[in-house]
Amino acid sequence: MSKLIALAVSIAILGGVWAFLALNPLAGIALVWVGFIAWGCYFHTGGDDAALQKTIAGMAYGAVMAGVALALVSGGALSGLGVLAAPIIIAATVFPLVAASSVSLLSVVPANVYGYAAAAGLALTAGTAGNAMAADLSNPVLLVIISTVIGALFGMASGKLAGMLGK
Repeated sequence: MSKLIALAVSIAILGGVWAFLALNPLAGIALVWVGFIAWGCYFHTGGDDAALQKTIAGMAYGAVMAGVALALVSGGALSGLGVLAAPIIIAATVFPLVAASSVSLLSVVPANVYGYAAAAGLALTAGTAGNAMAADLSNPVLLVIISTVIGALFGMASGKLAGMLGK
């Protein structure tokens, strides 16, 4: 079997398993779409042990920075600036996504941005922006981090399975 077909088969099989888990026993704990973002990020970042670490660290960092932005905006920080408050807060929390790339674990800027976008997108669409500091699973940051870890691990597993199938 070619390496491409082996990877396609492994991702198809494990993608189905991931979807089952996230939509059933892990529903409310893990998000299918965030797991797939992390899965893709793992391969984009190199598909090795370093990629696993950088995917998880970068996406988690991005999610935390989005959580800071969500907490500040929903808490009314800079509200005296009216419609400029949220854009200024976003700019102030997005800047570190790139600036932190001098740190090895945060050196994959797309991973940082994927985490930020996933947490912000979840919070804004689910109406949970005000929960960004909650210590439970209503916190979009926690959901993104949990889903990122599991998704990146599934990425690693699919790479290993593809290696076995491709032999």
